[in-house]
Amino acid sequence: MINENPYVVSFGEVLWDIFPQGSKAGGAPFNAAYNIYKSGTDVKMLSRIGNDELGEKLLEQIKGWGITTDYIQIDDKHPTSTVIAKIDEHNEATYDIINHVAWDYIEFLPEHEELISNAEAFVFGSLSARNEKTKQTLFKLLEFAKLKIFDVNFRPPFIDIDLIKELLHKADIVKMNKAEMKQIMQFLSEEYKSEDESAAYIQNHFGIREIVLTKGSKGARYFVENHNYGFTAVPITVVDTVGSGDAFLSGFISKRIQNKNAEEIMTEAISLGAFITSKAGACPDYDRKEFEVFKSKNFI
Repeated sequence: MINENPYVVSFGEVLWDIFPQGSKAGGAPFNAAYNIYKSGTDVKMLSRIGNDELGEKLLEQIKGWGITTDYIQIDDKHPTSTVIAKIDEHNEATYDIINHVAWDYIEFLPEHEELISNAEAFVFGSLSARNEKTKQTLFKLLEFAKLKIFDVNFRPPFIDIDLIKELLHKADIVKMNKAEMKQIMQFLSEEYKSEDESAAYIQNHFGIREIVLTKGSKGARYFVENHNYGFTAVPITVVDTVGSGDAFLSGFISKRIQNKNAEEIMTEAISLGAFITSKAGACPDYDRKEFEVFKSKNFI
């Protein structure tokens, strides 16, 4: 059956990134949701915030962007998540992620079965499952998803090897960067030799249909079953890299759920990742026309 109102569910952390110059709404799953929504695809963010002032402000911000907050739970015991973000001289971000916050306690509710079953894709990462409560909820939700997209997105010190392996086994599509690919090979006690060999090994070992490998200024690779494709990066002036990988994933998902070809899917992904990197923050204010102009200048 064709879904008349196709949507994507993004699961995991919503939070405030605390930068030296101020606070911005963030969290990798939310960054992805924001840019999926900007692409013209409906999105449902499934998360949890505290019953506090920061939570109220976060809901107000998300609603202001036009994204539904119907599936963001309110927690009376645990606070809204905050992350201390620092940008170094290379415009790279590092994060101090506070533990035992609201999104560590996302509850599975009966209505989630229908929500997930009818979604075109279910997007998740490993960080949200650092706590047993949210981990249990994630694994229940994965039972109902028809297209499971795993954004590896390692965030030290919250890297659980056994959890990563379990999630890789359940994923249909996995997005990772080169450092994460090497780390996964290390987890498997396998020597990293090349992107092609490593992608093939990970695909075969976990039964993964598609792997998307991001390489920053060196472009990206797309491994689909027995085929693979290489794509060059868009040359830009980097403002900051916060959320660039999330935006890349958003572009990928927006075309992938339409069953576009590899060229169209990856052109959108690389363009949106570059576009967001040329702006400040992971969720900058922009409209679709502005992005289309940017994309057309790089892909004619």
